[in-house]
Amino acid sequence: MLYPWFRPLLFALDPEAAHDLVLALLDAASATGVAQRFATPVTPSPVEAMGLRFPNPVGLAAGLDKNAAHIDGLAALGFGFIECGTVTPRPQTGNPKPRLFRLPEADALINRLGFNNDGIDTFLVNVGRAKFGPAHGGLLGLNIGKNFDTPNERAIEDYLTCFRAVHAHASYVTVNISSPNTQGLRELQEEQALGGLLAPLKREQAQLAERHGKYTPLAVKIAPDLAAEDIRRIARTLIAHRIDGVIATNTTTDHSAVAGLRHAEESGGLSGRPLKDKALGALRTLAAELGGALPIIAVGGIMSGADARERIAAGATLVQVYTGLIYRGPALVAEIAAALAG
Repeated sequence: MLYPWFRPLLFALDPEAAHDLVLALLDAASATGVAQRFATPVTPSPVEAMGLRFPNPVGLAAGLDKNAAHIDGLAALGFGFIECGTVTPRPQTGNPKPRLFRLPEADALINRLGFNNDGIDTFLVNVGRAKFGPAHGGLLGLNIGKNFDTPNERAIEDYLTCFRAVHAHASYVTVNISSPNTQGLRELQEEQALGGLLAPLKREQAQLAERHGKYTPLAVKIAPDLAAEDIRRIARTLIAHRIDGVIATNTTTDHSAVAGLRHAEESGGLSGRPLKDKALGALRTLAAELGGALPIIAVGGIMSGADARERIAAGATLVQVYTGLIYRGPALVAEIAAALAG
């Protein structure tokens, strides 16, 4: 693949500028057929989860395409499913720049983006323009959140607004309550708050399914920084509310694994290789408590096919990548798919 040759040029740019440039180039390459021609073939290995059939178990994690503006370009890389967002009801600019930092010695990123997105209306226009999605056989996850200035006691209003808007366009919907970059958001993982969020979402899910004849699975994305007992409590709550899936995990606020490196002291969520052990530990605790009651999508520090196999062995059904894609390039998708097809 050509990516190793281009990576030094991209890493010479500001991380957000490089991100925007790569996605624009990928869109152009996909539109002209160049991306499809040169993409590494991905091994088919269908997986059933959440009532859906995934053509392969390798997905793109939320955060890379926040506005769902690059779906078709990303689909050309061979993902079995793509998750876009996080989207909020109203547009918001996110936290002040700079807010994204590379730690190349550790194959890591730190971000404090803060749910920067163009809002639900623009998000839906972008989803509607894409050729990849449920209407055309593609599996598309849509990740929803709350605006930064919505107090937690009213968070359910934002989540319901987004869920009502996206359910018809999504293969599944992810409820993001675990980003470290929206103040107070992770408090929604606490027992009373979580139950108060999931119960009305499940009622809305049932009502929308009855009204429109389409059941859209709900997944919840959790943090890696929870104590083991908190993870077990969340697992029991997910089962009690008949949630369809869980994503483990988001980024970590623990930067001890990169102590001493440039940018290690920046605030925000750490992702990439240093997140591996923490995300894997959370996955094992979660899987043990769930006992197969609902599928787990593993994400966090998956940098190779071997890493992905380890997550499946630990109890995951599907995997997602983000930072690994930044450091390894598009060939990582095919590598993981091949590793999991055996």
